[in-house]
Amino acid sequence: MEEPDSDIVFHANTLMFKFRDFFFPRRKILEEAGIKPGFNVLDYGCGAGSYIPDASEMVGSSGKVYALDINPVAIEMVRQLAYIKQLRNVETILTDYNTGLLGASVDIVLFYDTFHTLKEPQLVMKEIHRILKPEGILSFRDRYLKEEEIMEGVTRKRLFKLKKKGKRTYTFKKDQS
Repeated sequence: MEEPDSDIVFHANTLMFKFRDFFFPRRKILEEAGIKPGFNVLDYGCGAGSYIPDASEMVGSSGKVYALDINPVAIEMVRQLAYIKQLRNVETILTDYNTGLLGASVDIVLFYDTFHTLKEPQLVMKEIHRILKPEGILSFRDRYLKEEEIMEGVTRKRLFKLKKKGKRTYTFKKDQS
């Protein structure tokens, strides 16, 4: 089972991310992911919710954004963010890997800067594979890993294949074989 960051570490990271997001808006990354109106999107390891407002706007009222994190402080921050910004299509999930979502129900999983922290990454990859629709996309980025580590970690169990390498993210599709 994964362990959440301490509250102090989490709040320090959140402050750092606010500065990052000001200078490097998260929308550019989400555009590369290919989010469209009506999509169901899971932000796996959502943290304080840097991607949530833009993802919510991009999926529109007919879509849904699930914000998942292991840290209760992160989940509460996303709930407050959704309340303040009146994001009615955002739902939070407090868990380490079992999403509780229906199989083949998610169009895109955003998996950003989280993989390197996982103790049992293959459990997470298996769950992501389960919940993604047949043509679903895993949008992946982890600035703490080298490209070889990303490819090995994501494709190891043959659950995913690289679809394309973008400027900011790797796009994987489900391996149907």
